[in-house]
Amino acid sequence: MSFLSQTLARVKPSPTMAITGLARELAATGKDIISLSAGEPDFDTPEHIREAAKAAIDAGHTRYTAVDGIPQLKAAICDKFRNENGLDYTPAQITVGTGGKQILYNALMATLNPGDEVIIPAPYWVSYPDMVVLAGGTPVIVEAAMQNGYRITPDQLEAAITPKTKWLILNSPSNPTGAGYGREHMQALTDVLLRHPQVWVLTDDIYEHLVFDDFQFVTPAQVQPELKNRTLTMNGVSKAYAMTGWRIGYGAGPAELVKAMGTLQSQSTSNPCSISQYAALAALQGPQDYIAESRSVFQRRRDLVVRGLNECPGIVCPVPEGAFYVYPSIRDLIGKTSAGGALITNDEAFATALLNETGVAVVFGAAFGLSPHFRISYATSDQVLADACARIRRFCEGLR
Repeated sequence: MSFLSQTLARVKPSPTMAITGLARELAATGKDIISLSAGEPDFDTPEHIREAAKAAIDAGHTRYTAVDGIPQLKAAICDKFRNENGLDYTPAQITVGTGGKQILYNALMATLNPGDEVIIPAPYWVSYPDMVVLAGGTPVIVEAAMQNGYRITPDQLEAAITPKTKWLILNSPSNPTGAGYGREHMQALTDVLLRHPQVWVLTDDIYEHLVFDDFQFVTPAQVQPELKNRTLTMNGVSKAYAMTGWRIGYGAGPAELVKAMGTLQSQSTSNPCSISQYAALAALQGPQDYIAESRSVFQRRRDLVVRGLNECPGIVCPVPEGAFYVYPSIRDLIGKTSAGGALITNDEAFATALLNETGVAVVFGAAFGLSPHFRISYATSDQVLADACARIRRFCEGLR
């Protein structure tokens, strides 16, 4: 009898973490590697946030806090939702965790029973299905095709809902595609959800502030207030304020759910890092000009990468509405052979050959549930991105 849990056998390690680790190992051997697999801003955390963390240490804020967040941070989160999203919450409806991932995980663990279904649009963030499985639920994958802007349609959502459906997970703008649900698209989905009162919405808004051109961010409970009492809205400071390593995420939802999530957290990690909480407080209450500045940089990089990839033979790269990813199609490259002799049977074979022959590390589309594609994170310098696109173009030109 195996010592390890049978549940663990159904869960895969994160492909993005694995590829990032492999790229680091290859670079450590002296190989010329460009890693475009990690999803985190390459900027430093703003200075006033760093200073707030130092001040928290000096003030002695180094002890346990309330399990799901200090009162000051919860109040600031309430203000954020009220001012930016038009949503009114009380501190009892706010939970703070060790990153957005813990908020999602706690919600699923606190609500799913064996047989419960969770609808997940694909391409999806790699952790969604595995978190559902760990919580005892069943992921129901709905493909959001490139021709539909990587968005699921109302008809697809309607068809996926069954009496066993408990949650719909929505991520807008999306990792890995950067696709966003504008008000019209979001309204169409919420109209479907109104007809199915057993279905709750778990919305991942972590890329809320990284939107481009004239795209206007909306969140489900904002578009349809009748859904607020069955929506958990997750967000955090990691992407908007370049605070990935600080590990602070937060969620807003019905008090009963938030209380249950707090009970679960009390028996797992307890409170998030006290110092990080004070840093997050400074992020939410301090100057916000950093967001516009970083957004401008990311938009420039997006345009550079989209243009560069669309110049590669056989690659089609849509223009994303937000985040810092592109998710191009390589359908026309399947079946070809690289200059190094690798047969491109699928997107994983493409990514492997690309890394081996050019040193460019990308994440293959199967990891996100939709092939044949790959994901690039453009959260790195213009020079590195231009070099990577040139290498990918040479690789594609060498395919026969």
